[in-house]
Amino acid sequence: MRQLPEADRDAIRIAQDPNFRRWLEQITATGGCSHPVHLTGSTTVLDGATGEILHHNDTRSEPGERLLIRCRNRRATICPACSRLHAGDTFHLVRAGLLGGKNVPATVRTRPRLFVTLTAPSFGPVHRAGELCRPRRGGGTCEHGRSLGCGAVHDPAEALVGQPLCPDCYDYTGHVLWHAHASKLWDRFVIDVRRRLATSAGVVQSRFAQHARLSFARVAEYQKRAAVHVHAVVRLDGPDGPVDDPPAWGTAERLTDAVRASAGRVLVRTPYSRAVGDLVLRWGAQIAVRQLRADGDGPDDDAVAAYLAKYVTKGAGETGAGSDHKLTTWADIDTAPVSGHVRALMRTCWRLGGLPEYAPLHLRTWAHTLGYRGHILTKSRSYSTTYAALRAERAHHAGHVDISGTTTDRHWRYVGSGHTPGAALIAVGIAEDLASNRESAREEREVPR
Repeated sequence: MRQLPEADRDAIRIAQDPNFRRWLEQITATGGCSHPVHLTGSTTVLDGATGEILHHNDTRSEPGERLLIRCRNRRATICPACSRLHAGDTFHLVRAGLLGGKNVPATVRTRPRLFVTLTAPSFGPVHRAGELCRPRRGGGTCEHGRSLGCGAVHDPAEALVGQPLCPDCYDYTGHVLWHAHASKLWDRFVIDVRRRLATSAGVVQSRFAQHARLSFARVAEYQKRAAVHVHAVVRLDGPDGPVDDPPAWGTAERLTDAVRASAGRVLVRTPYSRAVGDLVLRWGAQIAVRQLRADGDGPDDDAVAAYLAKYVTKGAGETGAGSDHKLTTWADIDTAPVSGHVRALMRTCWRLGGLPEYAPLHLRTWAHTLGYRGHILTKSRSYSTTYAALRAERAHHAGHVDISGTTTDRHWRYVGSGHTPGAALIAVGIAEDLASNRESAREEREVPR
């Protein structure tokens, strides 16, 4: 008789456990999380005046004497269930800054708002998808004997797309150091936009905050060539933020001009290195700036929010531009399931990370993301709500409400994470069922009545 696979045997064992129903409730409460965190401990709610115990929750009564909570990993490759939740939160966070809601007034939709894309510069020619990759009249080869052109037509899914025509000519050092300074380049960009707006309006630059406020939400995305580019929503408010209209001079046209000019002007210099020199880092020449109009003549606000939310769940590994797991040794680079181009970027990170002048960049720590160490989503404080506020709102909706006049005594300890093979099988089924139910509910809401 053929023996059942280990996961199936383990799932049967779990289903036959007397505490299976409660365990199933825990897994469902996590949304079918793929890698839940296991906690042990207790929470006691006391009356603040009398000290009377109003509520007590203890894991000694739970299956395995532990409580499972979501891992909250945003990457779909790590946890599809939590990544869907994170994408939903991001959608509402971005949308609130475009249309209002979540304590943001609806008047933000009438403000000057832009959808901006900033790219990395070229570090060398790479294969491209399209009609012709890189047609070149007269042929020619580089100093390493490789062709300077490519007349092939590549499918977008082809592995060669994004790979350098000549790896020996490619500026891997510049690519890695640009990634390491991309967040600083964005900060310089935002500062320069404010200054340009002030100058164009005849306002003293140091007093810009007394007249207007620049708000934004940005997402980083890895391109096929393994270089990060930035999508951002940029909004101009009055000095008090979302509740305040911008001054009369704060128009979408003036904001567009300032964004374009600053994107082409700002730069960051790398620390001097005898091995590398000092590099001047800028944004790439490809810049897209589109106005978001309240009358609907332009990109749809919901579509922009969904577009940004889509990218926060993608890790470097899913795009083929890195790994979702940190590298701890040089040998890890050799075994990483990545292309030769990405592996060369990882090795460059590791080599440069050993130089003392680049120690503050922590390049070895971030070798799995090719030197990029910024958050995938970053927003200014006044743009809209926060992830913490959205989580608190969700907890309130689920009935987890702090009672006034009470004190809460919590004692929790981490005791593990993840699933057994059978538990993982059941969790996947629960996550798929919940996702299917949400999709059915969404489709039902969209049916005209």
